[in-house]
Amino acid sequence: MFARIKEDIQTVFREDPAAKTSFEIILCYSGLHAIWLHRVTNWLWRKGFRGWGRFLSQFVRFLTGVEIHPGAKIGRRFFIDHGMGVVIGETAEIGDDVLLYQGVVLGGVSRQKAKRHPTIGNKVVIGAGATLLGPITIGDGARIGAGSVVIDDVPNNATVVGVPGRVVLRQAPRKRVSGIDLDHNKLPDPVIEVLQRLEQRIEELERKCKEKCES
Repeated sequence: MFARIKEDIQTVFREDPAAKTSFEIILCYSGLHAIWLHRVTNWLWRKGFRGWGRFLSQFVRFLTGVEIHPGAKIGRRFFIDHGMGVVIGETAEIGDDVLLYQGVVLGGVSRQKAKRHPTIGNKVVIGAGATLLGPITIGDGARIGAGSVVIDDVPNNATVVGVPGRVVLRQAPRKRVSGIDLDHNKLPDPVIEVLQRLEQRIEELERKCKEKCES
């Protein structure tokens, strides 16, 4: 248990340059508190104490602002940065070395008692306010831009932005040594790109019309 806690603290140091000491991390990181307590609620859920698991998960939500259903499956070195508003549904599955920012929702779109929440691969980064819906699969190494709404599967090592989410970049597998590799201000915006192309086309047509009128 202590080795796992130490691993979690090292993960925070790796992902968040604002972290200064282990003491600070233990006391001040609500996302980490939510993960630690989820392990307790998940154990209760798997052992058949589902009512107690749900009750404790709601108490954790009150304390941390992070709602993780006790049935969700979460891998190692998972980190929630600025965790307020994060929601992770019952049948969600999260791999290893995954980073979530605030406001992320892993939600369901069905009332059926079946797999209805996303499956997240390893080394995935999901930006602030992103919403992932349904039993979709997010491939290893994928990046989801802030505010995106993803309703379809995402390939390995792809970058997705927009509403609905679109793949705007695919690249070779990379080693993520720090959480600061999702530069939201540098992600392409497909809507803006379309508008820019339309603007250029309009300017070109206006120029041609002007030349024709003058000739």
